[in-house]
Amino acid sequence: MLVMMEHIRTPKVENVRLLERSSGQRKASVGTLYLSATHTIFVENNPETRRETWVLHSMVSSVERPPPTPAGSQLVLRCKDFRVFQVLVPQERDCLEVHASLVRLSRPEKYGELYCLSFNPNVNKEEREESWSFIDLKADYKRMGVPNNLWVSTAANSEYRVCDTYPAELFVPKSATPAVIVGSSRFRSRGRFPALSYFHQDTLAAVCRCSQPLSGFSGRCQEDELMLQAVMKSNPGSDFIYVVDTRPKLNAMANRAAGKGYENEDHYSNIRLLFIGIENIHVMRSSQQKIVDVGEMRAPSMTDFLWGLESSGWLKHIKAVLDAGVFIAKAVADEGVSVLVHCSDGWDRTAQACSVASILLDPFYRTIKGFMVLIERDWVSFGHKFSHRYAHLDGDPKEVSPVMDQFLECVWQLSEQFPCAFEFNERFLITIHSHVYSCQYGTFLGNCEKERRDMRLRERSHSAWPQLWKDRSQHTNPLYKAELSQSQGILRPNTTPYCFKMWKGLYNHLEKTTPPRQSPADFLSAVREESQQLEEELTNHQERIAALTGEPIRWEKTAVPRRRSSRLPHRHSGPDPPTSYCEPITSSELKNSHLLSANQKAQGADPAPSGPQLRSPDVEDDLESGVADLSSRSSCGGDDSKDPELE
Repeated sequence: MLVMMEHIRTPKVENVRLLERSSGQRKASVGTLYLSATHTIFVENNPETRRETWVLHSMVSSVERPPPTPAGSQLVLRCKDFRVFQVLVPQERDCLEVHASLVRLSRPEKYGELYCLSFNPNVNKEEREESWSFIDLKADYKRMGVPNNLWVSTAANSEYRVCDTYPAELFVPKSATPAVIVGSSRFRSRGRFPALSYFHQDTLAAVCRCSQPLSGFSGRCQEDELMLQAVMKSNPGSDFIYVVDTRPKLNAMANRAAGKGYENEDHYSNIRLLFIGIENIHVMRSSQQKIVDVGEMRAPSMTDFLWGLESSGWLKHIKAVLDAGVFIAKAVADEGVSVLVHCSDGWDRTAQACSVASILLDPFYRTIKGFMVLIERDWVSFGHKFSHRYAHLDGDPKEVSPVMDQFLECVWQLSEQFPCAFEFNERFLITIHSHVYSCQYGTFLGNCEKERRDMRLRERSHSAWPQLWKDRSQHTNPLYKAELSQSQGILRPNTTPYCFKMWKGLYNHLEKTTPPRQSPADFLSAVREESQQLEEELTNHQERIAALTGEPIRWEKTAVPRRRSSRLPHRHSGPDPPTSYCEPITSSELKNSHLLSANQKAQGADPAPSGPQLRSPDVEDDLESGVADLSSRSSCGGDDSKDPELE
């Protein structure tokens, strides 16, 4: 880190004003700004709070310098997790030096400058070594029943001889000989031949993955045709396989001019080819920037918001990825047909489709540990260009694309439709998103297994999974019940357009017009913990009573009477809040109510209610459930005053 320290021109600047725009902060905080080799740190001057804000340099996406104001010079830090910090530096010279330092610190040029490689790994050597063995992919394949008489492990790619971006150990059809594997790899882009991703024990169908064939307009390869035939024979219940090309057909046809393309069904007699239509990385990068702009709108009108959401096309792309996973899951579980998935090089859209399908097919991957295993298998082990897609190093900006972001959002969309099916909550997905970009751990460094081995990441860094597992209490979904039917078997989501939502928790951290509030999941977790404590206390009291009286404990159910209104208001169940409505009150009823109120004040007592009572639906719900809505807050609460110097 001494190298990075050389790029810090001004390590400390006082009387700096900081405003975190993405959190809805209205007034800027005054304090001192520090630059270290790894973080930008802001410490408030307020002696009562002394709040600290730490921003990891590798999380900074861009550093902008707007025109100076009379109060000073500005900097805008945009982070990869969509936080936005506005900094006001009194002196322009200090601002220029801080800007130059941050631009260099946020764009490391080599892996040794990254945060996870900046400390001595031997400090916690045993902990580091154990962290890398936390996820066992062999155990996951064994859980699927692999190897078996249909799928076996192959040593063809040991020392990454056949494909340097694949893992060393792979599972292939038992009938596929080494010669067929090698021949198929030579006919596939970057040598990524068909290999097993997921095996469904009930139907014996499999999800396999590869890259596009080097077919051009008329090319063919006998070994590759035999390889796909072997994949089909590994499923005794079907006489064909689906080949899912996740690209738009027009894109795939354009690749034929470059000697690549897609499978010719005349040459592969046992396949059924299907194009899904997921756009390329460049379209996705542009689309996400538009959805980020929507999230940064200040008090947008409904027209502006909906127009921005539609013009971004983001939810359309999320739907395309989810549709791919749904098709694969239905083919495997319902039709019992194996599926071979590929895109261009087989490490972006292919990873998305295969991992979404696995989540739909297997409840294990909807648990905290299972989700870690899934990412380790389909993204880390099978190869994904983490360093390029998430700008870990200063490189070609055209290689950056939110591939993992889209997968995590697909999972979030599923969790919204099936709130009881996932053991983890939204915070878990957002934390993984941060780790993918932050380079705080070595898990998501490098583009493939061989590259990580050559960098000796296991010796120089820690894995992210043990820490996530240690913090699982913060990531647990309180609605999850493993025994519920929703948590078992295949998920069948509705992918009609109206079922998709903007992921506000990721792109718009907090509503800008409301103060922070407790999420429903956090509230439910707190209620559950308190209920458990009360049950434990009740058990202890019962045991003490039994010990004192010598009588056995008798558990009795007590019927709790509930107050019910004789006239229940209509309860709205749609996606939009209902318009406030009350039945009309006649003038005679209004007059009687005033008289009754006057009599109550004169008598100093509350008479028993008689006749129908008008009550708010919210009050009725609270009385029925016995739990007050503690998470609701007034939409006009908080301090709406703005800081004029940062406007």
